[in-house]
Amino acid sequence: MIMDEISSNMALDSITSQPTTGHKVDPTQEKKLKKVCADFESILVFQLLKNMRQTVPKNGLLKSSQATETYEMMMDQKIAEDLANKGQGLGLQKILYNQIIRQNFKKD
Repeated sequence: MIMDEISSNMALDSITSQPTTGHKVDPTQEKKLKKVCADFESILVFQLLKNMRQTVPKNGLLKSSQATETYEMMMDQKIAEDLANKGQGLGLQKILYNQIIRQNFKKD
């Protein structure tokens, strides 16, 4: 799992910066962790959009085709990425980041 890889790759002896949680984290590791948290939020939002789209009944205006489904999938992916990368996203990435920092780094 991605989170297991991150926590195993982060060595506690190379901790140097101070995030808002009060735990010291190496700046490069902090940047990577924030990126992973944003990516996770993006994947979650994409899955939410995909499942919401499946609940909408198909109308007779446009015929459903492989091209339409591909376009809708690409649009949902882009919307999810944009939501996750805009500011703090929906807030999940900040919560994930703080939780991982609390669980994997000692407070000095």
